Amino acid sequence: MESGGGMEVWMSWGMFWGVMGAMGAAAYYLLVLAGAAERKGKRAVDLGGGSITREQVKSSYQKYASFFEKPKQIEAKDNVPNFVDTFYNLVTDIYEWGWGQSFHFSPAVPGRSHKESTRIHEERVVDLLGVKPGQKVLDVGCGVGGPMRAIASYSQSHVTGITINDYQVARARSHNKKAGLDEICEVVCGNFLQMPFEDSSFDGAYSIEATCHAPELKDVYSEVFRVLKPGHLYVTYEWVTTPLFRADNTLHVECIHGIEHGDALPGLRSYKQVGEIAKQVGFKVLEDKDLALPPAQPWWTRLKMGRLAYYRNHLVIALLSFLGIAPKGVVDVHEMLFKTADHLTRGGEMGIFSPMHLLVLQKPEECS
Repeated sequence: MESGGGMEVWMSWGMFWGVMGAMGAAAYYLLVLAGAAERKGKRAVDLGGGSITREQVKSSYQKYASFFEKPKQIEAKDNVPNFVDTFYNLVTDIYEWGWGQSFHFSPAVPGRSHKESTRIHEERVVDLLGVKPGQKVLDVGCGVGGPMRAIASYSQSHVTGITINDYQVARARSHNKKAGLDEICEVVCGNFLQMPFEDSSFDGAYSIEATCHAPELKDVYSEVFRVLKPGHLYVTYEWVTTPLFRADNTLHVECIHGIEHGDALPGLRSYKQVGEIAKQVGFKVLEDKDLALPPAQPWWTRLKMGRLAYYRNHLVIALLSFLGIAPKGVVDVHEMLFKTADHLTRGGEMGIFSPMHLLVLQKPEECS
């Protein structure tokens, strides 16, 4: 009997250490081997809240979510910059870890990876602008600088990016230096509604899915118009509702509101509005078209394919939060982004939303 009891204890401890070993192996796989979309970016164990302290992440998320409980707060111009800054403090690490350094979508290109499709979409900006090596180009809302580095490398122009979020400035500068592009890539912390640049100082300008955060599109277009040299071009990819959107369709409205909530948008514009606003500012509209329309391949493919990765990543974040490695609140932010991905996917599938409505705008020569 005593011998049998000893055997049972030995087997119990064996099972315990076996389970612990399996959990350790699973954790190692999730945290080390199962990397993010862009392995040279943020690591899972480094996820945080940008410039927000660890202790403030959860309360900052709750404050962000409360904006949508009182819509008038979002609509007030003065509230939007802080609202957007808070959003990017909360999501920048997760975006880098789970998506990469280019915070935007691109049409799927047959036979090409997501990363290659992204680069092609970014280099198209250079081809449209026609900028030459050494010329000065402005990136309006540069994030952590993924597009900036692709565009600077492809064109050999000098690219200056502006972002309202100081944490993104630090991340972008770090990436620029690692890429050996810090001599031709510069990042400034500032509000693109009041840019700290002289009049007529840039040879070209672009924005990739960034001006959707402006409370009034006219204000940011006016600033770009001011700093752009006469005769030169501004290329922008805009988030818009398409001709298929119906304001009296409950499913459509719910989908668009979900996108606005999960992406810090004061309100999406329609495809008609963006070109008209550009004209009001004084731009000549050279191109005005939706790059998401066929024959372009669906831009939301990556979101659908990434659902399994989301569940894996959510498990990682939950584990890190439980262990005290990731701050409280990161799980909530990640869950919000997953719900937003679903709204974005449905918006693409229904054809009511596009994140890549192209405008090619020219500042008239007579403005000199």
